[in-house]
Amino acid sequence: MTRYGPMFGPDVTFLGVPPCTLDEPVTYADADVVIVGAPFDGGTSHRPGTRFGPSAIRQACYLPHDGSRPSLALRVDALRDLCVYDAGDVEMFSGDIERSLGALETAVHAVAAAGAIPVVLGGDHSIALPDATGVARHHGLGRVSLVHFDAHADTGDIEFGSLHGHGQPMRRLIESGAVRGDRFLQIGLRGYWPGPETLSWMAGQRMRSYEMTEVVARGLDECLTEAFAIATDECEGVFLSVDVDVVDPGMAPGTGTPEPGGFTSRQLLDAVRRVCYELPVVGVDVVEVAPPYDHADITAYLGNRVVLEALSAIARRRRDAAGGEPWNPIQPLLDAR
Repeated sequence: MTRYGPMFGPDVTFLGVPPCTLDEPVTYADADVVIVGAPFDGGTSHRPGTRFGPSAIRQACYLPHDGSRPSLALRVDALRDLCVYDAGDVEMFSGDIERSLGALETAVHAVAAAGAIPVVLGGDHSIALPDATGVARHHGLGRVSLVHFDAHADTGDIEFGSLHGHGQPMRRLIESGAVRGDRFLQIGLRGYWPGPETLSWMAGQRMRSYEMTEVVARGLDECLTEAFAIATDECEGVFLSVDVDVVDPGMAPGTGTPEPGGFTSRQLLDAVRRVCYELPVVGVDVVEVAPPYDHADITAYLGNRVVLEALSAIARRRRDAAGGEPWNPIQPLLDAR
């Protein structure tokens, strides 16, 4: 796990945070968060290109890359209030999916075992298997719930003759015992896949999947509140997995399997903020940003802001837990300044 730097693009860290090296624990011994790049698209079923996602997410900001990002809404500066490092990319060869996913699991487990929250920049969604497994190996298999934003269930069995791919990681996580099916919350599903056989398998695992029709009819906030109650029951922590295709392709065109009719970018950012502010998040991944299909960096910017929203909410949760006046979302921007 020698620091590889980036596999694709310039050697930059996420918005200028300090670098670290995973096989040198002293370089991140004080970390609250370690960012890890997973530039892998060898599990893609349709359009490849997510191998360039980590580099795009790291760089997608017009502000100086100075390791500082004050949140107007949450009144914290996550990149300074938390100790955040960037470990660079894990070496992931697209022609060898098992080796690549194994290397990523080792990296994520090292971060979790050091007491930090791994934030993984994908890459296609096949990386969710090693990401959540690496975290669960530290916190306890079956003791980490999973909150999953996606247009697709990703619970396929064998695709193109393989057990691994970006349409299958959630089935593999449940089958392995890393995550319990009845503590698996999926939000934003829509479209025309999977079919009845796969849906029956999901029901048999007692998964809770919120399709967009239900989300629209009940309201996103109500669905999230219900999901949060399930996620925190009998689990030590929550892993958050965000596939950018949960957002309508009109607002996130740079992805491999776009599905019309999804969230707005505002809805996703609000939802991620709630997850990371209200729940004990122990790991995050942001996946399926595919720059070759992006326009004016729209999707890369969204991926960048998802990471920042998650980190800001974690920082605010910790500040509130330490005492003082809790965050008030209706407080005017300039009040008490």
